[in-house]
Amino acid sequence: MKKKSCLTLTDLLVGTFLLIVILFFAYRVKVGLNYNWAWDSIPQFLFRYDNEKQQWMSGILMTGFYTTIRLSFWGIILATFFGVVTGIAKTSNVLFLKWLATTYVETMRNLPPLVIIFIAYFFVGDQILSPLEIDSWAETLSPQKQLILSTLFAKPGYLTSFFAALMTLAIFEGAYITEIVRAGIESIATGQWEASHALGLTGYQQMRHIILPQTFQRIMPPMTGQFISLIKDSSIVSVISIQELCFQGIELMTSTLHTIEIWTVITLMYLALTLPCSLLVERLEVRMTQGMR
Repeated sequence: MKKKSCLTLTDLLVGTFLLIVILFFAYRVKVGLNYNWAWDSIPQFLFRYDNEKQQWMSGILMTGFYTTIRLSFWGIILATFFGVVTGIAKTSNVLFLKWLATTYVETMRNLPPLVIIFIAYFFVGDQILSPLEIDSWAETLSPQKQLILSTLFAKPGYLTSFFAALMTLAIFEGAYITEIVRAGIESIATGQWEASHALGLTGYQQMRHIILPQTFQRIMPPMTGQFISLIKDSSIVSVISIQELCFQGIELMTSTLHTIEIWTVITLMYLALTLPCSLLVERLEVRMTQGMR
């Protein structure tokens, strides 16, 4: 039988301390902070009614929120692709592939994120994406196709910047996913390789049908945790003027000076993205634990 949990003296002391801290901050904000609250101005930055179009439109913060969702969604897909490919390469018997994957991972993990952001952004944006003239091509599309492109990625005129930021984020996060995939592959028992080899499977068939399915089952919790980190790290691209949630918050704070209200709302919006992922991680861990038992 499970023992009923009860409050201990330590729990009471910690709870009392947290309550005192909360009351202290509430008192300082109420009495000691010389700040003019303006919560009534915040809703218009989320949604506003356009009198000309006679419909509700997304405000500045929601526009940045949608950009963050797009960056996170496509970033997860690309970073997972980079991570799986380089993770397999790092466990390969081909020395060149292993050396190349190791160089990529160690470079990304041992440089400050801002340095990586600037180097990758300007290289990818100026040297690769700009010559493709993606924005000029997008402007020649029909309004319907432009709407689809704007919904999935970004508006014409911002596509080059968006894709450059996306590639930068995927390259940075892909290095950490590489290590997760590498650890997952190496955790598979040697007998699995030997048994599949004895059945006459090729190296590709071994990896595709035997090793990777077991690997993905084992690495799902840390992978989901890395996806949460990617959502949070998407705020880094605000330094290169990508109009995601943090960038819009900074612009709005500068123009309105409603610092606390804006960043409180932004905090809640990030939590709306990351908390469901955290709950998903907990469920995955419980299911995997039950499956192993």
